[in-house]
Amino acid sequence: MSDYYEVLGVPRDATGDQIKKAYRKLAMKYHPDVAGDPASAEKFKEIGEAYAVLSDDKKRQMYDLGGDPMRGGAGGFGPGGFGGFPGGAQGFDVGGLFDAMFGGQGSRGPRSRVRKGQDALVRLNLTLSEAAFGATKPIRVDTAVICPTCSGRGAADGTEPVTCTTCHGAGDVQTVQRSFLGDIRTVQPCPTCRGYGTVIEHPCGECTGEGRVRSTRTINVKIPAGVSTGNRVHLDSQGEVGPGGGPSGDLYVELSVSPHDVFKRDGDNLEMVAKLPMTAAALGTEVWIDTLEADVEGTVPEEFRVKLDVPPGTQSGTRLVVPARGVPRLRGTGRGDLGVTLLVQTPQSLDDSQRDLLRQLAEARGETRPAATVSRGAAHKGFFSKLKDAFSD
Repeated sequence: MSDYYEVLGVPRDATGDQIKKAYRKLAMKYHPDVAGDPASAEKFKEIGEAYAVLSDDKKRQMYDLGGDPMRGGAGGFGPGGFGGFPGGAQGFDVGGLFDAMFGGQGSRGPRSRVRKGQDALVRLNLTLSEAAFGATKPIRVDTAVICPTCSGRGAADGTEPVTCTTCHGAGDVQTVQRSFLGDIRTVQPCPTCRGYGTVIEHPCGECTGEGRVRSTRTINVKIPAGVSTGNRVHLDSQGEVGPGGGPSGDLYVELSVSPHDVFKRDGDNLEMVAKLPMTAAALGTEVWIDTLEADVEGTVPEEFRVKLDVPPGTQSGTRLVVPARGVPRLRGTGRGDLGVTLLVQTPQSLDDSQRDLLRQLAEARGETRPAATVSRGAAHKGFFSKLKDAFSD
């Protein structure tokens, strides 16, 4: 007679968790389907017998006192081993024990035809003004919707699903296979009704029993102010209708913002470049610029036009800031700023009198033959930084 503690390789005072862990390890090693060695079958039976005794407190106590927990008496085990095998006396099912330890499934009952639908994703392109100030945009969505003919039931008009004659409504079927390990029972979804427990003998002609059909519909999506590329708008229950007319999933609208021909977005700030005549930059001036609100239909000039004070001697690349004329903050209050980088323009076409005036100015300033100044470190900077640095030395 084997020592069960030695069979599992655990001490006599081992805990239940230690016994279970040892059994799992050995059962996976010596299971005939894994080991492929004829001798492993006998070892696997011995391991299962040891676990069946030591995992049960009452059987373990009887075993420790010298009794035979498998037969209910004293003295060792008789020939033939244990129940479930040839010569066994008790109904010990190693297959059932192995299934219980390693995820064997019992009957689950019929599953419902009605299930929740999947989420859907569509993409929407926006202009910069729509992203900044918000908008309501129509989108076309191609999703599954409830079948208008059967209202999601899946059965033709005047008919109902009937109980499956194979599983008798259980949804599962059980098979029993005899082996040298005992009776091995497996439970699988019914192949006739696919686990539903009922069969639609007369499916709806439009949805063929699915309870849903594909359809394209138009939805108005409200875009909040301050969104940017990559943001998503979540629309509850606007996604795919589930099988059997089940609840709809959600719809996610992923946003993409098109580049603007004047403004460049930097977080909540906007940047733009304004050209300025050389004389105006030297003498100082006031200029009026249009903000992004000019793209919003119905906005009057008094609302989108702002005055910019250019101080005398302004250099090309100078950045002036118009507060609170950027993009509204998506999660917060207020707006970013509008940065205006000035690009001073040198006149290209001069008449004789204009050329004489500039020559006189150059002579008065001692700039008829000036030395060029090289701007260093600008090669790795961005556009606005290079523009500013190039003219600030």
